Amino acid sequence: MEAQDTHLAIGFIMGVTYRKIAGLLQSRLREYDITPEQWSVLFQIDRAEGLIQREIARRTGKDKPTTTRILDHLETKGLVHKKAGIQDRRSFLVFSTERGKALIRDTIAIEAGVTEDVKACMTEEEYGQLLELLLRINRHVGSLIEAEGTS
Repeated sequence: MEAQDTHLAIGFIMGVTYRKIAGLLQSRLREYDITPEQWSVLFQIDRAEGLIQREIARRTGKDKPTTTRILDHLETKGLVHKKAGIQDRRSFLVFSTERGKALIRDTIAIEAGVTEDVKACMTEEEYGQLLELLLRINRHVGSLIEAEGTS
C-alpha cells in the first residue's frame, strides 16, 4: 500500500493498519496467552474494578456478544471473576483476579512499547495530530450511526 493508492478508502487503510498493530501486539503478548482484544478488556477492568458488561463494552468499543465472549475466556483463564449486581441481579460486576492484575502489571510495558514503536515513524506533533484526527473521525462516524438509528 503506497501513497499513490489514493483510491483506497480511509476505512480500508485504517483497518489494515489496525490489524498490523494488533498483530504486533499479539506477537509480543503470545507468551502470556492473551490476545490484544482480551488484554484491552482486562486492562479496563483492572483500571476500574466492578464494571458492568455494558460499560466494559463501551470503554473498549466492542459489541455485547464480543464482550461476553471475551469475558468468558478471561474468566476461564482465571483472570477475572463476576459478582451479581446489588441493584440488578441480572447484571454482573466484573473484577480482575490477582492473576489478572499481575498479568496487566507484567504486560503494560509491552503495550506501551508497541505504541512507542508505532510512534517512531512520526514526530510528537504528527502523533498529536493523528490522534486528534482519529478522535474526530470516531465522533463523526458515531454521530452518523446515531442519526441513522443503527449501531
